[in-house]
Amino acid sequence: MARLNYLELPVASTGPAADFYAKVMGWTFTNYGPDYAATTTGDTDVGLDADTSLTVMLPVVQVDNLEATLAAVEAAGGTIVEPIFSFPGGRRFHFRDPDGHVLAAMVPE
Repeated sequence: MARLNYLELPVASTGPAADFYAKVMGWTFTNYGPDYAATTTGDTDVGLDADTSLTVMLPVVQVDNLEATLAAVEAAGGTIVEPIFSFPGGRRFHFRDPDGHVLAAMVPE
């Protein structure tokens, strides 16, 4: 079953963004280098990405089978924006739905 498990936010700088969300939401962030920080609650986590070409939030959906999901996206009229790649914690790809929204599908390692 697919579920939303992550939301990536493009930010100008991770430090000020993490400080803001810590003060407003009480979230704690782990730094993964100078340009990326994330909550690690295991629920629906939030990533702050200061090194991205994205200009809007990126919902990340955890799926059971990445290759089957990629095929389903294409068969249903979606467009692959970034092919499958590895990242710390798993593999994912980005796609655009028929209405123009960009999402990611991922499987954990």
